[in-house]
Amino acid sequence: MANFVQTLNRHIIEQERLHPKATGAFTALLTDIALAGKIISYHVNKAGLVDILGKSGGVNIYGEKQEKLDVFANRAMVRALVHGGQLCAMASEEADGIIPIPSDYPIGRYICCFDPLDGSSNIEANVSIGTIFSIFKRVTPDGKPGTDADILQPGRNQVAAGYVIYGSSTMMVYTTGSGVYGFTLDPSYGEFILSHENLKIPKKGKTYSINESYIDYWDEGVVNYVRWAKKAVPEDGRPLNSRYIGSLVADFHRNLLYGGIFLYPGDNKSPSRKQGKLRLMYEANPLAFVVEQAGGRASDGYRPIMDIKPTDVHQQVPLIIGSEEDVNIAEDFIQGKRKE
Repeated sequence: MANFVQTLNRHIIEQERLHPKATGAFTALLTDIALAGKIISYHVNKAGLVDILGKSGGVNIYGEKQEKLDVFANRAMVRALVHGGQLCAMASEEADGIIPIPSDYPIGRYICCFDPLDGSSNIEANVSIGTIFSIFKRVTPDGKPGTDADILQPGRNQVAAGYVIYGSSTMMVYTTGSGVYGFTLDPSYGEFILSHENLKIPKKGKTYSINESYIDYWDEGVVNYVRWAKKAVPEDGRPLNSRYIGSLVADFHRNLLYGGIFLYPGDNKSPSRKQGKLRLMYEANPLAFVVEQAGGRASDGYRPIMDIKPTDVHQQVPLIIGSEEDVNIAEDFIQGKRKE
């Protein structure tokens, strides 16, 4: 008899059964996200064979040149989510402002914020990239289009979050606040299959991930932390190994499995970067929810990421995320409590 496999859909349904008042809308929404992930995965794996590599000719709201895959992935996410009737609005890193639900579609109770293709500039180097998503319940009355009030909620209000990573295999990792689960896409089934149950990040890791080319732009606390991490103190487990891929999902996923810390602090390269570069709603919040559910921490250096009340849908923040003890140490340096 073949070994029993648990699909993503079955797992979501079983989780929803734990909530007697569940309507099935939440299950349908996560299923739609998984469908978008399958579509994006298929095209990412064909990226070297078809004309979807390179620049699209457009720019996103940050003035960054959009990759063709960014545009495709954004369209795939919107199309997969808009038809289901579970959302009252969406927000994407690749769009300016709220993405409304067309008037001829039903209006749902949820909000989805997403980065359709994080790290897509690395695709030509065959580096892992990913889709990051965050789900909230609306706070305005049902039956009407979503508003800024529905979008601009602190991360603590998330009801689900996760990511799909496209690498040597495609994997979807998500949480609904009851642990973290990973599902690997099996091409023979065409389904996401449970492969990592109740993921837990080690309390302390041996790896730090940061772009050290910005060292001359960092505040003193960040510089001191990196020097501490690199110093050889064998009895303390140092030096830490430097592992920086430059694709947030890939760096985060590795640290989630093996332990470690990822840092993207604010810097002084330009006034806009002082407050950080990563997006609160599309990158920091969802990964913070995942890492906290796995036993880790996420901070801007001074406060938990999920405690930040957003003021703008495209708000940017510093991000220090990973194993609990590693983040605690980094915070001490950033706050000036430690020098060495």
